[in-house]
Amino acid sequence: MPELPEVEIVARSLNKLVSNRKIASSELLRPRLAPDSDPERFSAELTGASLNFVHRRGKHILFDLSNGRTLITHLRMSGKFMLLDGAAENPKFTHAIMNFDDGERLVFQDQRHFGLMKIVATADLNEANEIKKLGPEPLGDDFTFEYLREALRTCKRSLKEFLLDQTKVCGLGNIYASEAMFLSRANPRIAAHKLSKPKTAALFDNIRVVLSDAIAVGATLPVVAHDIGGSIYGNGSDWEWRVYDREGGECINCGAPITRIVQAGRSTYFCRKCQR
Repeated sequence: MPELPEVEIVARSLNKLVSNRKIASSELLRPRLAPDSDPERFSAELTGASLNFVHRRGKHILFDLSNGRTLITHLRMSGKFMLLDGAAENPKFTHAIMNFDDGERLVFQDQRHFGLMKIVATADLNEANEIKKLGPEPLGDDFTFEYLREALRTCKRSLKEFLLDQTKVCGLGNIYASEAMFLSRANPRIAAHKLSKPKTAALFDNIRVVLSDAIAVGATLPVVAHDIGGSIYGNGSDWEWRVYDREGGECINCGAPITRIVQAGRSTYFCRKCQR
């Protein structure tokens, strides 16, 4: 599932490609994509509006509309956007379409059918269920060492489970949690409230480092209109994970083999020697 850096790059790319465009018509082809709107209401709330800008909150992409509404989108496992011209056919798993007044259209494709869309009043955006429970943005001013220290202190789950909790630190997922813990030499199995103050300080810094580094790499990749964000996750860059998905490989610090364990149904990669 895309994490904060990937969603940030998709949002930036969309902002470049579709901001200030007018939606001449729209279609919801798979009603379960937007369970709070039937196809007629979905179309009515988008048609005729212009896209002011596209931004992000957590792992959600937010389309700010000129009619006082915001379209919330979560890509989940396989959702992606494609900007197509009038001659191009819709891909097989097209679930929603925005037709622009210049003849191009923005298509949402989702092979695994896990994506989600919801239209809310922009004034009420922060009260939407998808947004209101999110923790602070790890690259924002509200995410401080003091906040992280206190949030850890009150959590008895494992450190890895804490980092995946979107109400604690939004945008982090399996990949960047493993990367940040590795750089911090923090054991993913330790109870969150037992993490030492020095390692908390290291974790605070390294969460921001791994996210910023990934965004910087993604920002150097070309914006591809027919596959927006598709070159992320290293597919168009020289990006290499330090520990994630490297089970059995040598630790870049000590040479010990990287271990994979399962926590809360997700894979965690770490070095048993470095992360004690």
